[in-house]
Amino acid sequence: MTQTLMETHFQFPGQVGFYKGKVREVYTLQNDILVMIATDRLSAFDVVMPRGIPYKGQILNQIASKMMKATEDLVPNWL
Repeated sequence: MTQTLMETHFQFPGQVGFYKGKVREVYTLQNDILVMIATDRLSAFDVVMPRGIPYKGQILNQIASKMMKATEDLVPNWL
């Protein structure tokens, strides 16, 4: 069975905070740098489901990257 990324346990150098949302996890580093990780968790009606969808986080990141590249001439971004 394919594994899913349901949670992370990173310890980044200079890490000062951590937030776990329904789908994403956000690590706060020094100098107000944010590291956002889209997991494979699935939420519906404000409830996190017990099983995730394989590669969901990867696909969310790929969609975001494509949209940012498509609009970089309209709005500056970090890509």
